[in-house]
Amino acid sequence: MAVYNIAIDGPAGAGKSTIAKLAAKKLGFIYVDTGAMYRALALYFIRKGIQAEETEKLAEALKEADVSIRYEAGEQIVLLNGENVNAYIRTEEVGKMTSVTSALAMVREKLLELQRKLATEQSVLMDGRDIGTTVLPDADLKIYLTADAGVRAERRYKELVARGESCDRMQIERDIILRDQQDMSRAVSPLRKAEDAILVDASFLTIDEVTEKILSLFEEAKKQKGK
Repeated sequence: MAVYNIAIDGPAGAGKSTIAKLAAKKLGFIYVDTGAMYRALALYFIRKGIQAEETEKLAEALKEADVSIRYEAGEQIVLLNGENVNAYIRTEEVGKMTSVTSALAMVREKLLELQRKLATEQSVLMDGRDIGTTVLPDADLKIYLTADAGVRAERRYKELVARGESCDRMQIERDIILRDQQDMSRAVSPLRKAEDAILVDASFLTIDEVTEKILSLFEEAKKQKGK
């Protein structure tokens, strides 16, 4: 059986995770949420009381950190040292910590080996910031999924309000723009569109429309590569 890899990169809040999960399910692929893995490590650092600039402490803490993924009843479970942390890794605090710590080479190296190993053994769909450029440079299909910052802020605002959290929409947009700048300017594996990636702007498309577009692009990629 042929093994396929699909890489989806793009800025925060573009809908990568939601769309990647749907596409992977329809294709029967393993969905590897690399962002969730980085978020789990960020949560670990926060719980340890370590600041992002304390690199020596971060390096020491990494020695005892283990992040893995498994599926239970079709749901992806992110494990941090054996604990299911799905309920704790989507907060704004963890998101901000992730943006900074994920830029560190030692953090990226910790997870890169596991991600590549999965991709050689099973058909996977990964989403993140540098999947097509660094993690899976030979992926069968690379997508750069983006959306207007204002649109992304509005989506995030509605999510937080629905959870009953108090938030400022304009501050969310400012945070998103700042996070984009940090991700695109970091020294290690900056966020950028791979040369052979296909740009998909999801600003005015529904989740289903984007998902179907990706499935269509994958079928075209398979035909071109003759796999």
